[in-house]
Amino acid sequence: MRALILDGYVDEPACLGVPPYLAPYPRYIAGALIEQGLKQEDIFYTTIDQLRTGGLQIGFDLMVIVAGMTVPGKYLRSAPITLKEIRELSFLPGTKMIGGPIRLGFGEEGGSTARDPEVSGITLAKKDIEAFVYDAFESIKDMDAVEHRIRTTSEIGRWGAKGAFIIRQHSDYPYVMCELETYRGCPRHLHCSFCTEPFYGRPDHRDIKDVVGEVASLYHHGARYFRIGRQPDLFMYQAKDGVPDPGAIDDLYRGIRNAAPELEVLHMDNANPSTLAGFPEESREIAKTIVKYHTSGDVAALGMESADPEVIRANDLKASPDEVFFAIKLLNEAGSARGAGGLPELLPGINFVHGLKGETKKTFEMNFEFLKRVLDSGLMLRRINIRQVMTFAGTPIHGFEKNVVKHKELFLRYKEKVRNEIDLQMLRQVAPEGTILKAVRTEIFDKITFARQLATYPLLVGIPTKLELNRFFDVMVTGHGHRSITGIPVPVDINKASLKILKLMPGIGEKRSAKIVLGRPYRDREDAAKRGGIEKELLDHISIA
Repeated sequence: MRALILDGYVDEPACLGVPPYLAPYPRYIAGALIEQGLKQEDIFYTTIDQLRTGGLQIGFDLMVIVAGMTVPGKYLRSAPITLKEIRELSFLPGTKMIGGPIRLGFGEEGGSTARDPEVSGITLAKKDIEAFVYDAFESIKDMDAVEHRIRTTSEIGRWGAKGAFIIRQHSDYPYVMCELETYRGCPRHLHCSFCTEPFYGRPDHRDIKDVVGEVASLYHHGARYFRIGRQPDLFMYQAKDGVPDPGAIDDLYRGIRNAAPELEVLHMDNANPSTLAGFPEESREIAKTIVKYHTSGDVAALGMESADPEVIRANDLKASPDEVFFAIKLLNEAGSARGAGGLPELLPGINFVHGLKGETKKTFEMNFEFLKRVLDSGLMLRRINIRQVMTFAGTPIHGFEKNVVKHKELFLRYKEKVRNEIDLQMLRQVAPEGTILKAVRTEIFDKITFARQLATYPLLVGIPTKLELNRFFDVMVTGHGHRSITGIPVPVDINKASLKILKLMPGIGEKRSAKIVLGRPYRDREDAAKRGGIEKELLDHISIA
């Protein structure tokens, strides 16, 4: 048997998405197939983008499609598989299954309702796709008889390690961010009205040794970029009686570092602000552990959702504005020091969701005022994610989509106000002019070169010259947009750089850049300083060819 895993899943697109990314789903599926007796050479992996650009070979006995999203938004390169593409795949020969977040419904934009995703000719795994693939393997011709079930943590402990080999088939290998799951499920008794996490039940924590073992296997196959992202709140991993366990987080991070000693990136994703506010001592200790073992430029995404008390009450949201502010302050205290990669070690990100029950015009004003309070306090946010709710059947918000339509124009005006008056100022604090961002990878060229660090929420960098793609450069920040920066590669070859690049250097400007060009060639840095007027603080960032 020959099996194809088609990856149409793209993770959260905040700030135009994480960089090239490999979710656990395909790895678990590959591991399940290995455990059922398939050989590695008979298991193939491709992304939806590879299919779009290069077509698809036929001749697979089994195709497993990973699809769906729970967080809508914009993307830099990759975009999730569409329903039209899924329908086109249904006509291919062989057995076809589909699963992942799509089991909860299919939606393509914020403000929409996720619809029934069933497509004729493709069997939908109504629970975990990896468990369905494993169970259906021996009865592939009679999938109607296969139970839809939740996989166990012991199963993915085995499958994650066994399926790690497929990273080598990713089109961006080895520059692929591998997401690691620690647990899923929500410990709260009342759940946020829009959240799909309760569908997974109570938290089911993976053993630390299983997570570390999966990292070791990925590392063996060339993985160097990791994100601990598959949990609603990393600070509550292995919590005991509802209290965070700093020792468990230390064991996890230390174990990952030992298993992957030369990793390039180790970042996190979600944190619940009410955890940090409710358990400040434990949370400070956990934050210190993260900063000790991770790589800089890390982001703890905080789900605030709303600063309006009425919206918080109506939707059973998890944290008050004061609790969120406390969490932001705690993370700034622990992680605001600038790290080796150029950005602060660990900063909070913040999520707002609009279109919730109880939302009024006043809600938008309260959200803006909260952000203004953070900015005026000198605290930093790495990114502010503002989106409209996507509703799923079975969640309390389902059927209450009217606010999205009612407040659409208000939402767009408010979002633009945040981008202009908050985001821009915040970004100037996070990455001031002159900051050197290390190891920025060029990804696409469209009049300018767009590049990003491999990170959990990387800054989009626009470089006003054509550079070779899929290369790493150190970049000096020269300007700021709402959610992106302009930069130039350093060191700058003072004898060859274009006028356009030279005048972007801090303190140079148009007149001095013209003077520099007229004075070429320069013998050395001292000559460039004397005749070209290069300031002392810039000399370390120029080269003489």
